[in-house]
Amino acid sequence: MSPDTPRADNDRGRIVPFRRRGKPRPNGPPSGDHETPVEGVEKYGSAGEPDNYRQRMINNGMAFGACVVLVLIGVWIANTMADMRKKQECVLSGRRDCASITTPSAGPTK
Repeated sequence: MSPDTPRADNDRGRIVPFRRRGKPRPNGPPSGDHETPVEGVEKYGSAGEPDNYRQRMINNGMAFGACVVLVLIGVWIANTMADMRKKQECVLSGRRDCASITTPSAGPTK
C-alpha cells in the first residue's frame, strides 16, 4: 500500500499488547488484594500532630536566605574570575600597564 492511497475506514491500525516476561498479568484494573511494589504514603502524613505553621515558615525563610547567599557568592565569584581573566589577557599580550592604579583626586588639599 503506497502512502498516497487513501485508507479504508475500518483499517485504522491495531493495538499490540506488550506483556512482561515472567508472571502473567491479569487483564483489567488492579485489585486491592495483591501486593504493590510501592508502599502507601500514609506513614508520611501527619500522625495526629497539629501543623506547626510558624516553624515551617521560619524554615522556609532560612532556606530562601541561604539560596540568596549562594546566588550572591556565585555572582561575586563570576565577577572575580572575569576581572582576573581580563588582567591575565592583558599581561599575556605583552602590555605593562595592566594593573589598575588608584590616583587621588586633583582637588584642593586642606
